[in-house]
Amino acid sequence: MRYAHEVGKVRAAEGALMARLPDGALMQRAAAGLAAVCARLLPAVYGARVVLLVGGGDNGGDALYAGARLARRGARVRAVQAGSKIHEGGLAALRTAGGRLVEAPDAEAAIAAADLIVDGLTGIGGTGGLRDPHARYAALASGSPGLVVACDVPSGVDASTGRVDGAAVQADVTVTFGTYKPGLLIDPGASYCGVVELVDIGLGPDLPDPDVVAARPADVQPPEPGPESDKYRRGVVGIIAGGDAFTGAAVLSTGGAVHGGAGMVRFASVAHPVELVRQRWPEAVTTVLPPGPHEPKVLERVGRVQAWVVGPGLGTGDAAESLVEAALTTDLPVLVDADGLTVLARRRDLLRRAAPTVLTPHAGELSRLVDAGRDDIEAARLDHVRRAAAELSATVLLKGSTTLVAEADRPVRVNPTGTPRLATAGTGDVLSGLIGALLAGGMPALDAAAAGAYLHGLAARLASAPVPGPESPISAYDVITALPDAFRVSQGGAPLEPP
Repeated sequence: MRYAHEVGKVRAAEGALMARLPDGALMQRAAAGLAAVCARLLPAVYGARVVLLVGGGDNGGDALYAGARLARRGARVRAVQAGSKIHEGGLAALRTAGGRLVEAPDAEAAIAAADLIVDGLTGIGGTGGLRDPHARYAALASGSPGLVVACDVPSGVDASTGRVDGAAVQADVTVTFGTYKPGLLIDPGASYCGVVELVDIGLGPDLPDPDVVAARPADVQPPEPGPESDKYRRGVVGIIAGGDAFTGAAVLSTGGAVHGGAGMVRFASVAHPVELVRQRWPEAVTTVLPPGPHEPKVLERVGRVQAWVVGPGLGTGDAAESLVEAALTTDLPVLVDADGLTVLARRRDLLRRAAPTVLTPHAGELSRLVDAGRDDIEAARLDHVRRAAAELSATVLLKGSTTLVAEADRPVRVNPTGTPRLATAGTGDVLSGLIGALLAGGMPALDAAAAGAYLHGLAARLASAPVPGPESPISAYDVITALPDAFRVSQGGAPLEPP
């Protein structure tokens, strides 16, 4: 896992470590790591034109000391001061090494001519939008032809949340110290970071439990069948989806479960989507439900399952509500998606249950569940997914440019896979069936949702770029067919060669 800590916890750990170290030692550790990454990025350090954008805090000091190290190796290092203050020790070290301070009128030309620009404007303490001259320097750096390396976090990105209010530095590489910060992993902030390099400065023993975690491939452990497995031991997932108006959701969610490792898929709906599922997925066991509202025990007709998926394409009327209610009154794990979430927005009482519940909204659906504006949710995704998990007493998977999975009092899971190509109709239905299969296989709700998001995003990447090169458009069905490769790759295997 990659572990991320919010700013307050990082500051406390830094304070505890600095109390045990000689004065200035921690800054020197950070500067050494930053300089090493910068040197690695340059074709040659000697003669390279390096510009430091320097704010008044410790972040500026890190940049200045790193610049001094590069200057001692022959780089032509220039510092641009933003604001009235500068780290005096760092500036003295830079000047001693041969670097110099650039006057404000010459800053634009220096930035434009730089081979590498180090962003040391604000650091992890920065909140809110950048103001001039910081905003102007951020824009100049972001538009320059040189490589941009952010020190700890791109200036203008809230390190704890990923929120960006106005101008921010667009980095090619971000060198972060001690631990990842949530804003480096969560959009919109993550989109400003480029490649993130973690430098160990010794904070580990002083850091508490993380606030956010992001999986590496080895952390994704879907259920594996053993020698004694049969279809029932592998997990039977029940899917209630589709209707006369939206039949595709039925086929796609069932396909996500079939290719997601379920031992058996039981599908129930009205006659037309059932017939389509039979045609496309003959391995699914189907049940035709009559139209109209249903009695509470209607699902007993479907057969025994270990988890339910309810909602994709189901509609939002009385019949759909009765099916959502029937699933949520069982003592089994239930995933609710799409139309099922719309039903829950008016029937939140159905969430008062002891068994695990997984909700998979996008920002618009979550806005109806927790009475918040969609734009507000998109701007502060971490805050809202935490709030939703606590308020709804559920595992909440918030879809979007960064998919987040939250449970109350647990670190939020950030999904590192995926592609903008997933923004196409039906991919969410595939995800629902996939997570349902993992739930039926015995995974805890948080793990199932996080693993499902990871495998779903990886499948989309493999489908859109089966060989190295630009991504191509994909459909939801392409994601289904790429799921076996995603399982294989996540466990260290190679994808099958395309025909």
